[in-house]
Parts: sequence; structure tokens; C-alpha cells
Amino acid sequence: MDVISLLIFVVIIIVAFFRKNNIGILAIAVGVIAIRIFGLTDKDFISSISVSLFTTLVGITLLFSIITSTGALDLLARKIVALAGKRIWLIPILIFVAGFIIVAVGPGGVPALAIIPPLAVAIAAEVGYNPLMLALIGISGMTSGRFSPITPEASIIINVIEESGFQGKVIPVIWLNTLILNAILAVILYIIFKGYKVKAPKISIEKKKIEKFNMKQIIALLSIPIMLGFIIIGHINIGLSAFLAAGILLILHIADDSSCVKSIPWNTIIMVLGVGALLSIVNKMGGIKLLSDNLSKMMNSTTATPIMGVSAGLLSLVSSALGVVYPTMMPMCIDLGKSIGANPAALMSSVAAAGALSGISPMSTGGALIIAAIAGDKNIHLTKESENRIFVQLLTIAVTSLILLIILSLLLFNPISNLLCPII
Repeated sequence: MDVISLLIFVVIIIVAFFRKNNIGILAIAVGVIAIRIFGLTDKDFISSISVSLFTTLVGITLLFSIITSTGALDLLARKIVALAGKRIWLIPILIFVAGFIIVAVGPGGVPALAIIPPLAVAIAAEVGYNPLMLALIGISGMTSGRFSPITPEASIIINVIEESGFQGKVIPVIWLNTLILNAILAVILYIIFKGYKVKAPKISIEKKKIEKFNMKQIIALLSIPIMLGFIIIGHINIGLSAFLAAGILLILHIADDSSCVKSIPWNTIIMVLGVGALLSIVNKMGGIKLLSDNLSKMMNSTTATPIMGVSAGLLSLVSSALGVVYPTMMPMCIDLGKSIGANPAALMSSVAAAGALSGISPMSTGGALIIAAIAGDKNIHLTKESENRIFVQLLTIAVTSLILLIILSLLLFNPISNLLCPII
């Protein structure tokens, strides 16, 4: 059953891509048949559709639909582009740094997902960069900042270290390793998407000539920090926080609610939720465990670091990195490191990086919000075929990033960890 479930999942993605169908609809349709083969019930399948992800996607896309309708996001994008002037190569760097700072100052990776992808897409549409490239570079910057000592991610790791009694400055090592990995990934993305071919406009946007924000636009943009306040201070779910901020804007008549609801990229949301539901069935049938178990059989002191990373990446596809992967696998890194003679800091770096990297998969929140941001931008007109192509591109990039993780974990993670956090 585990092998069959994996095969079904792969075949559905291939068929939908070449037949130019919505992958999510086909995934749900095939899932209805598959659960009967696997002895599951309709209730099992329906419960596998992530209500949390649905809330996040609808809430965030609704909020940014309202903000976009005021012209605030486009104007903000033009102002950022004006800062770069004719030095267009600065824009990907600015997006990377913005993602890094927003996350590293404390909120962690989840709240920043509401800001960076829509902003990156708006800037890309303004300049001519590939929106997928710029959004991914922004998320690479975000991932680089996720393990600063004051983020929720770091708090989980610090707690694990304290409970285990392990001695060593692990957090700086994890932070440095993930920063190096994501900086290299950002450069690779820039090259793959041929960002270097985008030329500066002959007449650059001058800062002085750009109009000022009007009152509606200012209020719309203020909803973003208000939403972050709900998340960080009020501990409210990101999707519910977005709905709350959107509700405030609509009460103030900042935008027309009916047109904003119509602007939500429902096709994308169905695609992401449908594929996620089928992947959840694959997980229930043991497909993910099958892959992970086969990887673990090849583990020794040399291969443990990349294998732990790939295992964390696979687990992160079907669960939350923050809520499941890190609390589950970080303690394993310390015990495993002691038993096979590997540096726990290197193993934890690999798990930390992989758990975050798999977030760019289209089945995860990061990848889903990228697709939603591109689909929801009024300056970008996506067809059904191009949405499917972006889905496959994100899946391919997620796999490629794990391959990069394997290479760097072998070449850099162990030496850096042994240098900065030697095994005592």
C-alpha cells in the first residue's frame, strides 16, 4: 500500500501537468477512489484537507487583495524600485535582506510569509524579473533569518539542548550553516531564472516623481503590522489574523468586499489543498515512512548529516516544521550524534535547514502563498497551464534545494560545526 500510494501521487502530478488539468481537482478525484482501495473512509479523506492551510491562504490572499485594490502595494513596489534606480541587480539583494531582517528580529518565519511573497511579486511585475524567482529569493532570505537566537524556531532548539545537557554553542552554528545554504540557493535561483538578463529601464523611476500614499493606502499598509501584532503579541493564527485585519479594512470601507473576494485565487487554493489531501493519504499509508526508513538504512557518521536533512524535508512535507519536525527530530540529532560519533550541531543544522527549505514546496504554506501571490497579482495573468507549470517548478526547486543541502551538509556543515562547536 505504501508503494502504491507513492506511485499514485507521482502519476497524478505527471498526468495533470501534461493534460493541463488542475492538479488539485485530479488529486481529490483519484483520492476518492484510492481511499476505497486503502480501506479508508470518506471522513478520513475529508479530514485530510487542511483547514488550517485553507484559512491561511484565504485570509492572506483576501487581505492582500484589499491592499492591492487601493494601489498601495504597487506604489510601495515602485518606491522600492526607485531606491535601486538603474542598479536593477540590487533588487534581489534588497528582497533577500528584507526577508532576513523581518524574520531575524523576532517573529520567525511564519508571520513574514504574509509579507515577502506578495511584495516580491509586485516588485517583479514592476521591474520585469520573474515573480517566482524574486519570491523564492525573498523566502531564502527569510529562511536565513529563522534561526537567530530570538525567533520561535531557535527557542525550540535551545529548549531541546538544555533538556539534553549538550554543551556547545549550537544556535550560531545552525544560523551560519543555514545562512550559507540559502545565500547560495538565492544565487542559483538568480542564475537559473536568468535574472542577470533583465536590463534596467532606459528611464529609471525617480523617487521625486512618485506620488505620495493617500489615506486609504496608508491605512491599508498599516493593516500589515497590525496583523503581525495579532500574530506575535496576541498569539492568533496567521490566517485568522489576516481575516481580522481584512475585516477592519472592510468596515472602514477601504475596498469593496465583493470584488476583493472575487479576486481570491480560488483555482490555486483548490490545487494546493487537493494535492495536500492526497499527500496526507500517502502519509497515512506509510509512503513517507517508506522513503525515510530506506534512507536511514544508509546512515553512518559521514552520511548521517545529509540523510537527517532529507528525512526532515520529507516529514516537513506532511507536517509543520515548527510544530512537528523540530520538536521531534532535534532531540534525535543529539542522541544519534552521540551513538555514531557525528557532531549533533551538524545534524541539527541539516534538520533545521531542510525543515525550512521544504516550505517552498507547493504543498506547504510558503510555496502555496507564492502561487497565490502570483495568481492574485492584477499585473500578472496566469492561465491554468501556467499555474500547473509553477506548481511543478516549485516542486522541482524544493527537491533541488534538498540536493543542494545534501552537498553542502557533506562539504561544509560538519567542518563548520567541528570548528565552532566541537564534540565534548
